[in-house]
Amino acid sequence: MPALYDAAMPTFIRGLKNLSNMLEKGKAFAAAQGMELSELLDARLIDDMASLTKQVQMTTDTAKFVAVRVGQIENDPWADDEASFADVQARVAKAIAFLQAASPDGFEGREDATVVLTTPSGDIPFTGSNYVHGFAIPNFFFHLSMAYALLRMKGVPLGKLDFLGAIR
Repeated sequence: MPALYDAAMPTFIRGLKNLSNMLEKGKAFAAAQGMELSELLDARLIDDMASLTKQVQMTTDTAKFVAVRVGQIENDPWADDEASFADVQARVAKAIAFLQAASPDGFEGREDATVVLTTPSGDIPFTGSNYVHGFAIPNFFFHLSMAYALLRMKGVPLGKLDFLGAIR
């Protein structure tokens, strides 16, 4: 199996499955507390940070764009218009399915391929390897950690094993 595929795709799929499980625990907690789900979805650590919904969008986008930019999967643009808890969960499920459709063959020999990340501040060039290891994996876990932290901040009873998932 190509090294970049092996480093990224199973890691992202596992993290997204764990995110889905954490969100479900959040939904159950909100129901038990009489809390509106929008209170979870709109939660922010501080005003200038992204909400839980946006953290989910950025987590899924980061994973998806590795499959697109490195794994050579055709991009399927997503609107970032999730408004409900069901929408957020559907986005996570869509991302998992997108990653599961990625072929290891698309990653073959892409370690030194040029990958360009376009930002409002300008383009950032990477090699495939640097993009996966130096940007995408850390960025994925940053946003996944923020989603975990937002749920915990709202009182959802999560622990480290919810974040890590089943250890094998």
